[in-house]
Amino acid sequence: MTTFVLFGGTGDLAKRKIIPALYSAFVNGRLDASFSFIGAAREVLNDDEFRKRVAASIETYGCKEGKTDTEKVADFLALTYYSKIDAREPDDFNVLKQRLHTSESNATLFYLATGPDIFIPVVEQLSKHGLVEGNARVVVEKPLGRDAQSAKEINHSLRNYLRENQIYRIDHYLGKEMVQNLLALRFANLFLEPLWNRKWIQDVHISIAEQVGVETRGDFYDHTGALRDMVQNHLLQLVSIVAMEPPVNANPDAIRDEKVKVLRALHKFTPEEVSKKTVRGQYRAGAVDGKPVIGYQSEPGVPTSSRTETFVAIRAEINNWRWAGVPFYLRTGKRMASRSAEITINFKPIPYSIFGKSQGPLRSNRLVISLQPEESVQLFMKAKEPGEGIRLSDVALNLDFAEASNSRRVESYERLLLDALHGDLTLFVRDDELSAAWEWVDPIMNAWNNDSEGLKSYIAGSWGPAASSYLLAQNGAAWGEEYVEG
Repeated sequence: MTTFVLFGGTGDLAKRKIIPALYSAFVNGRLDASFSFIGAAREVLNDDEFRKRVAASIETYGCKEGKTDTEKVADFLALTYYSKIDAREPDDFNVLKQRLHTSESNATLFYLATGPDIFIPVVEQLSKHGLVEGNARVVVEKPLGRDAQSAKEINHSLRNYLRENQIYRIDHYLGKEMVQNLLALRFANLFLEPLWNRKWIQDVHISIAEQVGVETRGDFYDHTGALRDMVQNHLLQLVSIVAMEPPVNANPDAIRDEKVKVLRALHKFTPEEVSKKTVRGQYRAGAVDGKPVIGYQSEPGVPTSSRTETFVAIRAEINNWRWAGVPFYLRTGKRMASRSAEITINFKPIPYSIFGKSQGPLRSNRLVISLQPEESVQLFMKAKEPGEGIRLSDVALNLDFAEASNSRRVESYERLLLDALHGDLTLFVRDDELSAAWEWVDPIMNAWNNDSEGLKSYIAGSWGPAASSYLLAQNGAAWGEEYVEG
């Protein structure tokens, strides 16, 4: 028997992501036959009232291909229950305990889709009521802490009640198919490994651009910012996978051992370096896809004098044998010109061109790994254009995963939920990974807190502040959208 207990079961994350992912796993036969789902929140509801909300969530967010199957929805709702839970009310956990059957053979997954301030009170009550014994696991959402010290305190508190192998720190980016394909790309293809180092690679770009603003999350986001919300987790996880050494095998801890080595090797900035190697920005009113949008300081829940960054660009460096001297350019922002997430490996230019100056400057070979909106891998090489004479242009060797496989695409939350239910920790963040990431981010945050002039503004619908282009131009580089073939 497997039971999934969702704390924050009436919240926005549950409605938009977790419930649809769970339903998709059910529809596709990925859940145990004896599976049950319990939503938990402070609101007073009965089972039927909660089921109506679950049905609405599936109808709105869980239907990817036409209308929902009413019979399958009804079958899923028959496995769905509700338990009113207030972390400050121990008796509420007694009621929950009566609905659970905890043992070594029965698996219970507690998903904390709540604010981090109640992680510990919930886990403490689960422990006191004997609910995390046996085959029980706990998933905690980001942000896990606000800095290295608070993250350390949360981790220490969690370990007072749970073993490390019971803690699943989720980063939904790690559930993306292409992120996992990075491991296959790097360690299952012999021809890439000899090129994957400072001798052949000029620089690495990792960019996550969003067209959306903060929407209804203004109050939360203004206390978080892009550095905490995106860089500390998503971007640094991508850096660690791109730059890691080959693990001894594909076991979770072998992979995570190598990732944490990369995070520890990241050069920590001095305050002087922060001003030269980082750019932060905040969007002002503009237009996205031809539609006018308001500026960040006009968003609901955001103070008009806010200094919170919605854009970050960083030139990072990894101090180890493989990557010394290779810049890793990181970028993320809201209200950007388009929605995209990609990793670009720029190889060094050829040492000498036999085709003469008539060709103009030739862009070097590059490997572009797209995570969204579509997943693909493109290796750009030079080839002759048709016609008389030799005129070179870029030609992409393109691996389109939508065309290459007829298998169903599994969304990131569904994949991670299934991994947690099956006890697979590979795609979850270990405590030392989390600590190493915060320790690198902390000096940047501290320098920004002491700098009242460094926040740039950028027009919504653009590619961010001009300073982010200059950050690369100093080394003769450019973001992908800025490069014009010679």
